[in-house]
Amino acid sequence: MKSIDAQKLVEWRRTFHQFPEPGWEEFVTTGTLIPLLREMGLEVKAGPAIICRESILGRNVKQVEAAIATARQHGISQDLLDEMDGLTGCMAILDSGRPGPTFGFRFDIDCVYVQESCEASHLPHQQGFQSRRSGLMHACGHDGHTAIGLGVAAWLIANRDALRGKFKLIFQPAEEGVRGARPICDSGVLDDVDYFMALHLGCNLKKGQVLLDPQDFLCTTKLDIHFQGEPAHAGSDPEKGHNALAGACLAASQILAAPRHSAGMSRVNIGVLRAGEGRNVIPASAEMQIEVRGQSAAIAEYLVDYVDRCVQGAALIHQLSASTVKTGEAVDFRNDRQMIDVLQQVIDRHPELSSVSASTAGSEDASLMVRRVQEHGGKAIYFIVGADQPAGHHKAKFDIAEEALSIGLTLFSEGLQTILAAPDQH
Repeated sequence: MKSIDAQKLVEWRRTFHQFPEPGWEEFVTTGTLIPLLREMGLEVKAGPAIICRESILGRNVKQVEAAIATARQHGISQDLLDEMDGLTGCMAILDSGRPGPTFGFRFDIDCVYVQESCEASHLPHQQGFQSRRSGLMHACGHDGHTAIGLGVAAWLIANRDALRGKFKLIFQPAEEGVRGARPICDSGVLDDVDYFMALHLGCNLKKGQVLLDPQDFLCTTKLDIHFQGEPAHAGSDPEKGHNALAGACLAASQILAAPRHSAGMSRVNIGVLRAGEGRNVIPASAEMQIEVRGQSAAIAEYLVDYVDRCVQGAALIHQLSASTVKTGEAVDFRNDRQMIDVLQQVIDRHPELSSVSASTAGSEDASLMVRRVQEHGGKAIYFIVGADQPAGHHKAKFDIAEEALSIGLTLFSEGLQTILAAPDQH
C-alpha cells in the first residue's frame, strides 16, 4: 500500500490551526476542505445533504451570518457558500466500484473559546502558526483531527485500486457543546455504515499510547436558561421590579447543591451567568449556561429534572418568567469488541505503539454516531491517540506532538485493511 507524506499532515494541521472557528461557524474551514477533497478525486456533499436542520441545537443565527461574511472576506466563493446553505461540515465519499463493506470515519473541525498563548515556549508561537483570531483557538486537537481526515482521504485515493467497498469521511461541525453529531445522524448518512471509526488526540496520553476502549464516558445535556423580570428604579421604587439576577442566583445556588446520584458519576456545572442592565436598575433579565453529566441516561435525566425544578422555583419566588432550551447532548456508549481487536492487531505490528487502559469522565459527540451505527447493525469504535500535549485541553498552551498525526492515519488505514483482509470479508 502507498503511504502519505507525514509532513503533509503537519502542513494541513498548521493551516487549520491558524484560523479556528466555533461550532456552526466553520465556513472557512469547510470552504477549504471541500476543494481539497474534490481535487483529490473524492465526491463531496455538504449542507442539507448531510445535516438535518430540524435536529440542530445551539446554533446562533446572528453569529452564523457574521461567520459567512468573514468567510467571504477570507476568499471562500459564493458558490461554495450557496452549496453549504448556512450549514458547515462536509462528507467525502469514495466508492471503489467493487463489492465490500461501507466504512465511516468522523473528524471534528470546530475550535474552542480560548486565547492562545504567546509565550516563547509555545510551539505554534515559535513556528508562526498560532491562531490569528483573538479569543479562539484549536485547543482541543480538532485541527489535528481534520488533518488526519485529509490524510485518510489522500491514502484512499492513492490506494483505491486495492480497495473494496465504500468509504465515507465525515468532517463534523460543532463537536464542542455536543451539537453537531445529532443532525448528521438524523440525516441518515450513517445508516448504511458497516464499520465506523473516530478518534481523539491527546487526553493526557503519551505519544505512542493508544486507548482503544475508553471507559466511563458520560451522558450529558447542555441547557441555556433565561429569566425575564421587570425593571424598576433601584432607589425610588425597587418594589415595582422583579429581580431576574436574584432569581438566577437563587437557582444557581440550588443547582450547584444538587445531590449526587448513588447509581454512578454525576456532574453539574454553571459555566455562564449574565444579568442586569445597570447598577441603579432592578435587573430585568438573566441568562445561565448549564451542563449536566451522568454515567447513565437516567442519571443525566435526573439532573435535568432537578435543574428544571430549581429554575421554576426561583422564578416563582421572584415573580419571573423562565425558559429552558437544550443546546447539546451526548450519550454513553461501548465500543464493539471486534473493532477493538482489529486496532489491537494494528498496534501489535508497530513496536512504537502500545495499548493502554484508562478511565475518562468526559463526554463525546461521536457517541451518538457510534450508537446510530450500532443500532443499524454496524460495528463502531472511538479511540484516543496520545500526543504528549504540554497543557490540558481547552488551555492556552495546549499543543500536540505532530508525530501523532501519522499514528492516527496508520490506525485508520491499517484498521480498514485488517477488516478487508478478514475471512468473512471475502
